[in-house]
Amino acid sequence: MTVRQADAAATEAVPAPSAPAQTAAVRCRIAVRGVVQGVGFRPFVHALATELGLTGQVTNTPDGVVAEAEGPPAAVARFAARIREDAPPLAMVESADVLDIPVTGGTGFAIRPSRTDGPSRTLVAPDAATCDACLAELRDPADRRYRHPFLTCTHCGPRFTIVTALPYDRAMTTMARFPMCPRCAQEYADPADRRFHAQPIACHDCGPRLRLTGADPRPGDDPLTATRRLLADGAVVAVKGLGGYHLVCDAADDDAVARLRQRKARGDKPFAVMARQLSDVERLVHVSDAERALLTGPARPIVLLRRRPPHGAAPLSPAVAPGSPDLGVMLPYTPLHHLLLGLPGDPPGPGLLVMTSGNTAGEPIVTDDDEALRRLAHLADAWLTHDRPIQVPCDDSVVRLCDGEPLFVRRSRGHAPFPVTLPVPVRPALATGGDLKNVLCLGEGRRAWLSAHIGDMDDLATQQAFHRAEEHLETVTGVRPELLAADRHPGYRSTQWARRHAGERQVVHVQHHHAHIAAAMAEHGLDGSRPVIGVAFDGTGYGDDGAIWGGEVLLADYDGYRRLGHLRYVPLPGGDATVRRPYRMALAQLHAAGLDAAADLPPVAACPPDERRLLHQQLRCGLNCVPTSSMGRLFDAVSSLAGVCHHAGYEAQAALALEAAALTAADDDHGPGYAFALDAADPAAPAVADPAPVLAAVLADLRAGVAPALIAARFHTAVAALVHRWCRLARDRTGLDTVALTGGVFANTLLATTTARLLRADGLTVLLHRRVPPNDGGLALGQLVIAARRADGPD
Repeated sequence: MTVRQADAAATEAVPAPSAPAQTAAVRCRIAVRGVVQGVGFRPFVHALATELGLTGQVTNTPDGVVAEAEGPPAAVARFAARIREDAPPLAMVESADVLDIPVTGGTGFAIRPSRTDGPSRTLVAPDAATCDACLAELRDPADRRYRHPFLTCTHCGPRFTIVTALPYDRAMTTMARFPMCPRCAQEYADPADRRFHAQPIACHDCGPRLRLTGADPRPGDDPLTATRRLLADGAVVAVKGLGGYHLVCDAADDDAVARLRQRKARGDKPFAVMARQLSDVERLVHVSDAERALLTGPARPIVLLRRRPPHGAAPLSPAVAPGSPDLGVMLPYTPLHHLLLGLPGDPPGPGLLVMTSGNTAGEPIVTDDDEALRRLAHLADAWLTHDRPIQVPCDDSVVRLCDGEPLFVRRSRGHAPFPVTLPVPVRPALATGGDLKNVLCLGEGRRAWLSAHIGDMDDLATQQAFHRAEEHLETVTGVRPELLAADRHPGYRSTQWARRHAGERQVVHVQHHHAHIAAAMAEHGLDGSRPVIGVAFDGTGYGDDGAIWGGEVLLADYDGYRRLGHLRYVPLPGGDATVRRPYRMALAQLHAAGLDAAADLPPVAACPPDERRLLHQQLRCGLNCVPTSSMGRLFDAVSSLAGVCHHAGYEAQAALALEAAALTAADDDHGPGYAFALDAADPAAPAVADPAPVLAAVLADLRAGVAPALIAARFHTAVAALVHRWCRLARDRTGLDTVALTGGVFANTLLATTTARLLRADGLTVLLHRRVPPNDGGLALGQLVIAARRADGPD
């Protein structure tokens, strides 16, 4: 039976009872590819075949799942169609190829042992939040898994973080060390059971098991009860989760939150909180239907929700997210989380928990138990751990709504390693990403697999984590890269790693902003046959001329790019020192604009006198001043100029604070707008935008006593208007009408939404990121597509 015949037969009307039944049997083999292992697919196939009265077998292979079904033609056709249509909730069927084979006879339908021959080509499922059926068992005193911290079934629980190799069987996971007890083994072998072939199956008898280290529990306390008491008493506890350790404390305890912030050297960077249920945070934040769906879905990311104005006694310390317009919220996604927050009838405990990655700033998340005791010793008062190893580090994903759709700030747990389907085929390749928010990408054919979030590559431990992530992703995808792609910046650790590990393989260096634009094109399915107008705004990227780019408009496809516009270059005095101290960038922008840095200006007051004298000399002489066109640095400068933020304790703090200020401005009339000067006289040259008029208008508003919030709002409006002017000019010159908005600056939802609306109102098609982050967490996808098409060509 062909695929066409199977589809046609499946859609035919069922014959009336009086019609003669077909008795001649047929047999087909169906090769199913996609996320079909570790999601209950073989039990689903077994149940489907049994329902339809078919005989045959099903097995895992390195390429996916292969089923053979025999019986009446109409029933076999329905079987072939329903394999795709009725797949289990965590499955993702990419293809189901049907082939007629000879009838063999036999009785019953069997699940055969997995085949391990051949290279791996199947897809591993991400970890999934505890399903409702398991949660009901967790809460039921009569159930044998009552209060078991590791209960799971074919529809939920750990997947990617425990896989050691494929095909996905218990022996190929970190559950291999836990022999199933007789009752679990019976459930595992029972086709009628929800845990039929659920590889992480577990119970109180067979493990895994919790243990509490660093604190003495009271007599009769189990590790969870003791941990809840510690949290209620103000302790910081390191808790082992699915993809690593969290540092946890009571989110309502000012002292505990401040202590965690101080120990982790967190500065003012917001913490995320975990709530038992949405009703616990609904008076703190606005929650739309789309955000509710994100919070309660199987991925359970951290969702950035807009905060409500404070009123009454809040169940949240102000130190959790100081100065942030958003609160990062997630709901429990493991049985352990539900138990930490308490089941119905449990003694009162913390209702909201700070849940932050178990690491020191700049280091990767800790996964190993011995390493946790050592690396988190100065951060935690106690450790709640367990004996199931974590194979793959996996931080929580972070999502926000932008322009009405989800936008990833960090794509990790719950989504990695779901592949991105590529619009063009690529040869086997590895892209190493950037040095901030590093994520690597493997690709072959029309699939690209992105790793979980790895972190910032400045730290040796992160570079080691990068290497382990690369090896594991090769193992579970079967891709053996023939070439490597890396950023053009010669100092990037990710680029240096590619050179060290290339061997005889080619390394293709990809321009940073070209990669950003290509990532947006790829995730939206553009085949590259027609260029786009790419607007790439971020903090830093190595330019063709050796300058630091970051306010770019490029005419781009996968094969190349041309610079259509950019922000005017200004000096970046002192590199990282200026990134950490936005007042320096403000003074540099004033210098470049020829504006007087008068003593009454906020950045002048923020800069110590000695530093101000040295900075003036540095700018006058051009000493250690790399030119930059970065829009991210312009946001820093205006943030300081408006008196919003002068010191950045974490990446993009000044820009985030400026967005937060703008959101508090009145929604009605922002008054006189700001406008960039745009030099577009030469059609053959890039159109250069000069921020000097904007800066002069900001100074005038400051001296007129205009509130910082209104200055911030006017600046956002000016940037959106600039993008609109640039894109209209590009359309007039090229005839193109598709715009890709990309780069970390477009994680700013106020800017992205305002800009997209202006462009659409003018008839332009707008591409915003939906499947990978706009920041450097999506960079590797663009590198991969560009490099695999440009390999063996000029670098």
